[in-house]
Amino acid sequence: MFYVYMIKSINNDWYYVGSTKDIKARLGKHNSGGVTSTKMRRPYLLVYSESFSTIDGARRREKRIKSSRSVKEDIIKKLALSSNG
Repeated sequence: MFYVYMIKSINNDWYYVGSTKDIKARLGKHNSGGVTSTKMRRPYLLVYSESFSTIDGARRREKRIKSSRSVKEDIIKKLALSSNG
């Protein structure tokens, strides 16, 4: 299985979207400072993930989320609604 995931900085309202084969290991890498683009906003919580049978499927979805502000904002709004209700 392959995954698209969204993590949120615990310190501020900043989200990062990525894809991986191992979410637990990837989250650990983000939190240990092993990912340059997320190093300065540590620590993170995993807030969202989707699974795919192929890496190509996961990467296409990741690209769609990153390229469309409305798609990313829709996911974040759904997360907020689910945590409030």
